[in-house]
Amino acid sequence: MIRLLLADDHPIVRAGLRAVLDTEPDFQVIAEAPTAERAIELSAELEIDVVLMDLQFGPSMHGVDAIARITARQNAPHVLVLTTYDTDADILAAIEAGAVGYLLKDAPPEDLAIAVRTAAAGSSTLAPAVASRLMDRMRTPNNALTLREIEVLELVADGHSNLRISQQLFLSQATVKSHLAHIYTKLGVASRTAAVAEARARGSIHR
Repeated sequence: MIRLLLADDHPIVRAGLRAVLDTEPDFQVIAEAPTAERAIELSAELEIDVVLMDLQFGPSMHGVDAIARITARQNAPHVLVLTTYDTDADILAAIEAGAVGYLLKDAPPEDLAIAVRTAAAGSSTLAPAVASRLMDRMRTPNNALTLREIEVLELVADGHSNLRISQQLFLSQATVKSHLAHIYTKLGVASRTAAVAEARARGSIHR
């Protein structure tokens, strides 16, 4: 039996997931978590095999932070991301935090069941769109933004100055400027506004 924890801040989404997963004879939904913090607590308190984790929890802790906390423990459950977000920023951060799989919420029920079983076995499973994005990054590594560059660009998109970005990311202003120069080169642009627009068009950021 594969024991599951559903972590999503939308009750209707959790109810829908439970209804789908309950049709599988080898699945058992042990608990639900409406916040990332609660997901961390339950994954430590209960015997869970797979956590189905959303990434956005409103004002609560981000799902990526919860993934890192959950997977840092010994004998931790495997985490399968189930979200609507498919930007480079979300995908890279989730995988770097320790997620074994990344699925989008529009996946067919049969794909979800396969992904859960794959995650329970400790193997990786990726939504086709996510796998395609990662393959594109591998094929053109010189044009792919790094996770740090994405972090800088997201803060630019939020309207922060170089000084504010340096303070938030604990970098020198010179390092921030260097990251921006690399970003402009990779995206083929010459300004902050153009960089944000191009990154959004490519699906690198969603802000």
